[in-house]
Amino acid sequence: MNATTSAVLILAVMVAAYAVARALKVSTELALFAAALAGALAGGNGIPARQIVEGAFTYFDIVLIFVSATVFMNLLKESGGAAFAVRAILRRFHRRKGLLLALLAVLLLVPGALTGAGSVTVLILGGMVATVLGTMDIPKPKVAAIIFLIAGLSAAAPPINLWAMLTAAGVNMPYVGFFLPLLVPCVLLALVTMFLLGRKSKAVDLARALQELPEAPPRMNWFRVGTPFLVFLVLLLAGRLFPFSFPILGLPLMFAAAAFAAIVLSPVKLAILRISRDTVHQLLPLIGTLTCAGILVQIMTLTGVRGLIAVTTVTLPLTVVFLTLFVTLPVSETVLMWGSAPVLGVPLVLFFNTAGLNPIVALAGMTIIWPLGDAIPPTAIIGRLTVATVGMKEPYGKFLRHCLVPAVIIAVVGTLMVVFSKKLAFLAAF
Repeated sequence: MNATTSAVLILAVMVAAYAVARALKVSTELALFAAALAGALAGGNGIPARQIVEGAFTYFDIVLIFVSATVFMNLLKESGGAAFAVRAILRRFHRRKGLLLALLAVLLLVPGALTGAGSVTVLILGGMVATVLGTMDIPKPKVAAIIFLIAGLSAAAPPINLWAMLTAAGVNMPYVGFFLPLLVPCVLLALVTMFLLGRKSKAVDLARALQELPEAPPRMNWFRVGTPFLVFLVLLLAGRLFPFSFPILGLPLMFAAAAFAAIVLSPVKLAILRISRDTVHQLLPLIGTLTCAGILVQIMTLTGVRGLIAVTTVTLPLTVVFLTLFVTLPVSETVLMWGSAPVLGVPLVLFFNTAGLNPIVALAGMTIIWPLGDAIPPTAIIGRLTVATVGMKEPYGKFLRHCLVPAVIIAVVGTLMVVFSKKLAFLAAF
């Protein structure tokens, strides 16, 4: 049996193990682990303890970033900062519907951009923004579609994009130059989504919205809300502007500094241990997914399956790859979640690089498409979370229908970014 045939059989075993695990209602992360074990056994490697441990720590740095960022956002929410921001924007711009919708769209981008997860956007701001949009007579399926799609874009927005980070780590490419290639399309597409789905809305019912929104502490103000973000931004820019004189802090420490500022400036006493414990509990599924994805990739490398996927990908016609991105990326996200980045993203970026495309802009375009898969059944984890947060009682299919047109626009923009990545390379210069 040659190496290619062996790798194909091992891949088939891994796919079958994953499918069986999911059919038995096993969680995504444990299904990934089952597929990795099945692949190791099929390859004659037994249970390779060293490979499992190494794989489990592959994305440990990304886990630290995600946990520290989410703790920061949850501290800000518990201090009343999120409620204050929504209420303040609503009071100031309730008579200017277009500007209000634009500011709500930008506000929705913040939690996911800082944590890398659309679920954080849904949990921190989704309910409050849904309340405001509901008072504008936007149907709940449309509200859910707005929040889900912008939450997906927030997960792709800079500075934290887990798909880009995981893929870059797999190809030994530094996570540098992604800021503008991600920021520009994510902001523009968020605004397009908001205005496309909210174009028939009425003026906001200010009294009703303020009554239904959670109260902010009396002493909360923009200084208390904005200073923690300013601390993070200053530390982030200092490392870029003074690379030879400013110490390398790392994103987890920067988020820890921002969290400390949020604690100091909070107008209410924060239960720090409870918030931290609840955050870790909230993030366990994601941490498990990243850990098991690392194990799966390690076993795929050990057994030759990763090489098989890479070779198969790079031998496909470039046009075929372009035309199927809008299908392969969301479907892989549905099945593997963030694990799709190291499994599928790595060979695609290598392929685009050898084809003469700009790998940074091409990867940025791919990461805009990936989050769309989080609404596709049967998993649809963030889609169902959004529907529950909004309180939508209509069939899930109605939510998907409202997502369709903006999703097509997002997929087209992401694909065009890949196709014309060489001409857009100037965006990666920052």
